[in-house]
Amino acid sequence: MEEKVPECSSKGTKRRRDEEDSDGGNGVSLEDHLTFSDTLVALRIMRAQFPHIHKGSVEPFILKSQLYSSVKDRTQVDRELESLRRDKVLRLFKLNTGQDDHGIMFLDDYLNQIDRVVKRMEGKKGEEYEVFGWFKTHVLDSKLETGIEHQDLCSLLSLGGKVKDNHISLLINAGLLTRQLIDPNKYWFAIPNIGALLKGLVQGRNEVISLLSRRRYKEMMLATLEKKRLRMSSLDMRFHLRDLIGSGHLRTDQTPTGLVIRVSKD
Repeated sequence: MEEKVPECSSKGTKRRRDEEDSDGGNGVSLEDHLTFSDTLVALRIMRAQFPHIHKGSVEPFILKSQLYSSVKDRTQVDRELESLRRDKVLRLFKLNTGQDDHGIMFLDDYLNQIDRVVKRMEGKKGEEYEVFGWFKTHVLDSKLETGIEHQDLCSLLSLGGKVKDNHISLLINAGLLTRQLIDPNKYWFAIPNIGALLKGLVQGRNEVISLLSRRRYKEMMLATLEKKRLRMSSLDMRFHLRDLIGSGHLRTDQTPTGLVIRVSKD
């Protein structure tokens, strides 16, 4: 039970506000829901716990690192992700926030995301906008990897109609494709409108590490830490902790009073 703090206590008021803001309204403790035995179960729960972003224009997504923190057997995670990808339950995306960063989105959510982008562009509709239908029907349905070559992209789009340069430009401008830096003839599949959240992801990672590094032993009780409010990221503390634990930047240790989160030694 939360200790009652007099309203005149600004510190207590701030603490309560931080707890309310970070809780996401579902009252679920991360300590009680940190690990799962099944990848799909973990994905569904983390999807349900995705932070409510103000001006939300991005469907819930999960990081592969978060799965690694939640399902202990990484080989199992990779195997089950591959199976779910091949069954077209979800898609994986290479993110530009780190060398090994991958985002995961359920396919239905991704298609909704595309529909939202197309709807926003409806006022400027021209004949090129048919490419979004081709992209969903022919490209996404047959190309399940995280990237695609220019020739393959044009070949698949041509199943819908005659492909023009404007079609490709439209897909890039809509945020569905990004050019690979190493080879400009290859593209990464991408999640539209995710840029601001990825910036927050990087800043939030640094903020959490900095917060713990300033502590005497570079550690904090999980129950206390998950109630902290982040200033640099609209993604909540729970989202960042799962990511940082799974990527190895933080580690957990069980103590008689609960789980402790520590900065991993280099």
